[in-house]
Amino acid sequence: MKINGNEIKPGNVIMHNDTLWIAVKCAAVKPGKGGAFNQVELKNLLNGSKLNERFRANETVEKIRLEQKEYQYLYEQDDMLCFMDTETYEQIELQKEFVGERAAFLQDGMMVMVESHEGTYIGVDLPGQVVLEVIEADPVVKGQTVSSSYKPAVVDNGVRVMVPPFITVGEKIVVDTNEVTYIRRAES
Repeated sequence: MKINGNEIKPGNVIMHNDTLWIAVKCAAVKPGKGGAFNQVELKNLLNGSKLNERFRANETVEKIRLEQKEYQYLYEQDDMLCFMDTETYEQIELQKEFVGERAAFLQDGMMVMVESHEGTYIGVDLPGQVVLEVIEADPVVKGQTVSSSYKPAVVDNGVRVMVPPFITVGEKIVVDTNEVTYIRRAES
């Protein structure tokens, strides 16, 4: 699908210079002289490199639709992550670095969305929130609860999260997988 350069929005995947890019940031610029343009920060979906590009309103780019399919996370072996299509039982393996730091949030049986384009896997979307158990937390210091201070805690996947002072070891909390932040206590 062709779109004009001024219609590119953050999150759009486009074909540019014969490769796939995702728009990270966009800013409409209207200089004093010359025509308006869209200043777009692009990230290469295949190798992670970044590029700043100007697109004028009269330029057209190819907007790409990614295929999305739900897969179930099975296990990690060495530096590979194994996922299974729950309809066909076909298994795929992706490099752990492909998922990045968020791979720590993968749990057995978790359903994730795998994005691909013409058979090439491009990304893995994890659920926005996961429930984890606190395995290490500093004790509450008297008077600390007066201010809205947070303390470091380690959850059962080994990730450090800042939590409110009332959270103790053994409690289950809800963590945002994108920002790696505490959201709330989990309901029992």
